[in-house]
This record gives sequence, structure tokens and C-alpha cells, in this order.
Amino acid sequence: FGRIAAQTAKQVITFNVREAERERQFNDFIDKKDSILSGIVKRLEFGNVIVDLGKAEAVIQKNELIPRENIKAGDRIKAYCIDVRREPRGQQIFLSRAHPKFMEKLFIQEVPEIYDGLIEIKSSARDPGSRAKICVKAIDTSLDPVGACVGMRGSRVQAVVNELQGEKIDIVSWSDDPAVVVANALSPAEIQRVNIDSASRKLDVILTEENLSKAIGRRGQNVRLATKLMNYEINIMTDQE
Repeated sequence: FGRIAAQTAKQVITFNVREAERERQFNDFIDKKDSILSGIVKRLEFGNVIVDLGKAEAVIQKNELIPRENIKAGDRIKAYCIDVRREPRGQQIFLSRAHPKFMEKLFIQEVPEIYDGLIEIKSSARDPGSRAKICVKAIDTSLDPVGACVGMRGSRVQAVVNELQGEKIDIVSWSDDPAVVVANALSPAEIQRVNIDSASRKLDVILTEENLSKAIGRRGQNVRLATKLMNYEINIMTDQE
């Protein structure tokens, strides 16, 4: 009886220690949700990337990777923590490199004025690995928010572009007037006028025939990203229509 009781007690203690360790790990990482984590690529499984964070493992699912990026075991990798979940086998940490917030957090790391709260990121939109837009506003009105994000000779934005595998980033200056923001967001197209329907969040953008393809972008990319960035439906039409 004594030996069986001792074994049972040992199993209970071991189980409780494991549970306590899982709980501690969960609490360690729940605070890291919505931040950038870095680790070493441990292995690739069915297109998903398993990352060793030191105290725990995380997963970047296939759809959260930047398309066509070449990742292999042993690489050091950065990603945005989208979720930490309690599961029977312990906590599951989910990371993303395709999320717009990953780009925003990289700008916070690269631009001290954003980190210090002098410039605010209003919104962002990404077509991962291809093109992105980020909208910024100066809280300190003496600052040029776009210039601060670009940096000396483009050094700040280039650091973000390099991490995002060459994704082209448009930095858009924010305004209270949606017409000004949409004109900035659809650059390099030149806009003649904008009709605003605030109630249904619609913008009719009128421009010349030669600016039409610039505003729409390749396969509609420019206007699609501007739509996500502003959370407005954007209709583009020529001055002839």
C-alpha cells in the first residue's frame, strides 16, 4: 500500500508542477500579445513555421507568412503575436508576418517620434510582400509625420521594407478631411475633386482619364489598399462620366 500511495502522490505532485509551469508560461506570454516577438525557426511543418522563443514554441501559420519568403530552420525571425490560447497540451502562441499590425509595430521600433507619442498611426493596410499603406498624424504639429517615418535618406522606412521582404510602403498624411486623405492615399494619381457621403461612408473620386490607371493601380491594388486604409467605399470615375 505504501509504495502505491507514494507513487500516486509523486504523480499528483509531478502533474501539479507541470500545470503550474504551464500556467506560468501562459501568463508570461499573454502579456506579449499585440507585440513583436523574435525567435529561431525550429522546423517547418506542412507550410507552417514553428518558432523557438526560448521558453516556449510558437507557430506562424502558412496564411500568416509573407508570400514567397524563403524561411529555413535556424533562421532568426520576427513576427507579431496575434493570439495566445490555453489548450489541453499547454498554451498555443500564434504569430503573424502578414498582419498590418506587424508593419505598424516595426514603424514604432524604427521611428522614435511614434514611440514617444508625438506621431500617431491612424490606420494601415497591406498586400503582404507586395505593397502597403500606412496613415500617420502629427500630434506635435511642428513635425512632418511623413518625413519622420521616411527618415534620413529613407533609412527608417527602408528598415521596415527590408523586414517585409521588399514590400513597397506608401506613407500617407492624415487629415480630418476625408477628401485630403483620399488624395494622399491615391497618390501618384492627381485628383480633381471628391464628393463625400459621410453617412454611408462613400467617396466619389473624380479625375482625368490619364490619372485613372494610376489611381486604380495594378489589378486594382492602389484603390483596394486605400479603401482598407480609410474604411470608406471609394468609387473612381473620370471627369467625362
